[in-house]
Amino acid sequence: MNTMQDKIAELQQRRAAAELGGGAERLDRQRRAGKLTARERIAALVDPDSFDETGLFAAHRATLFGMAGKVLPADGVVTGAAAVGGRLVHLASQDFTVAGGSAGETHSEKVADIMHLALKTGSPFVFINDSGGARVQEGIDSLSGYGKVFHANVLLSGVVPQISLICGPCAGGAAYTPALTDFIIQTRQAQLFITGPQVIRQVTGEKVTAEQLGGPDAHMLHSGVIHFIAEDDQEAMLLCKKLLSFLPSNNLEDPPEVPSDCNVEPDPEMNNIVPDDPKRAYDVREVIYRVVDQGDFLEVQAGFAMNLVIGFGRICGRTVGVIANQPKVMAGVLDINASTKGSRFIRFCNAFNIPLITFVDVPGFLPGVQQEYGGIIRHGAKMLFAYSAATVPKLTVTLRKSYGGAHLAMCSKDLGADRAFAWPTAEIAVMGAEGAAEIVFRREIEAAEDKAAKRQEMIQLYRDTFSTPYIAAGRRLVDDIIEPAETRKHLAQSLEYLHTKRELRPAKKHGLIPL
Repeated sequence: MNTMQDKIAELQQRRAAAELGGGAERLDRQRRAGKLTARERIAALVDPDSFDETGLFAAHRATLFGMAGKVLPADGVVTGAAAVGGRLVHLASQDFTVAGGSAGETHSEKVADIMHLALKTGSPFVFINDSGGARVQEGIDSLSGYGKVFHANVLLSGVVPQISLICGPCAGGAAYTPALTDFIIQTRQAQLFITGPQVIRQVTGEKVTAEQLGGPDAHMLHSGVIHFIAEDDQEAMLLCKKLLSFLPSNNLEDPPEVPSDCNVEPDPEMNNIVPDDPKRAYDVREVIYRVVDQGDFLEVQAGFAMNLVIGFGRICGRTVGVIANQPKVMAGVLDINASTKGSRFIRFCNAFNIPLITFVDVPGFLPGVQQEYGGIIRHGAKMLFAYSAATVPKLTVTLRKSYGGAHLAMCSKDLGADRAFAWPTAEIAVMGAEGAAEIVFRREIEAAEDKAAKRQEMIQLYRDTFSTPYIAAGRRLVDDIIEPAETRKHLAQSLEYLHTKRELRPAKKHGLIPL
């Protein structure tokens, strides 16, 4: 007869074997490839001794194609709850050493179950991906498992933050789970794609490497699928921690506040950022760094649609979402990619009670046949929709140019900005002075003996008359014209006054954003 001690010893033996995943040799192979193991990733992310695992002894029930009797520890995914920065997080970490991290029925059900616990407890969900894809030996059961995870992703959307870390291969149906989450962090060792290079070569004849197709640079620079690039697993975990520090646990909470001395003394250097020449570029990040606490700004999608800068910072300890035109890139115009990038970020911030600060220097929407054929009307409208639908505090600061429809799309007063500020350098108009003068003063220019001189004269007249913040302020489309040095003070004060903002909207199932 087995004693309690015998049973405990057996338990310890089984637990140790399960925690070893695919075995010591495969774990070492993972490390030699420059990657952490599934459990090492969790340990690097969570607070010490806080991880509470569920489903360690979960087992598949497949019997076909050599699966009968095959032991897959934890069925290739480690799931549970832990603290990150003292706050509850639910997470799943795929184990590539166990059947290549393939997702079978039990594997996916474990992930879906922990997601439902995140929903019940109002805590963020973090999914660390490292998988060869569906476990094809399980057929439709594997596919059904993916469906359960996708459905859970949508249930969690807008209720708790969802973060995906791509730390290895993530192919086929597996790629759609990250796409349904709020933020994706991809390491240099990882690839993310729907169909791999071999399939593409067979179907289309195109030759491409896995890195070219699904590496982090491809998704940051071209597709816009990911939000952050990490050099390795350790950096990915640090990025995840930092991102979580800005976010509330759920949609019913405000973002966490951190201690801050809230220094809002005038910053004279701000007065020198915008050049006197309206055609000269500057880096809008210099404005952002000087406005947020300690210059701590977490930029999102830094390598995609770089004509628009988005990211998280704090003002007097309170999280804010920042959207800013970047004059250094394409003069800060809005195009298809920038509109999609900005509108998605706005909607995330609105879902999680994060105030929005918008810095405007936009000459308009990008013209061109490809933009029109690509649907700039539809994509640009996303910005109009996102800002108009947002009910969080919305603060807008016009730094320089703010022309035409793009003026509205960058959260004008008419789109619901609670406070609209302008620097003295602001030019708020239906279009730039050069284009407007050609329309308004066409006859005078054509009749002039010196057409070039007359054109410059009329341009200056239009600029002096309309391309100033004072006309807009006179129409109450700008609340105040402020000295740049005092921008942080005005924003901090407005955030304090708007902290309890509540806005009622018509009852409806949901609006229909132009997708």
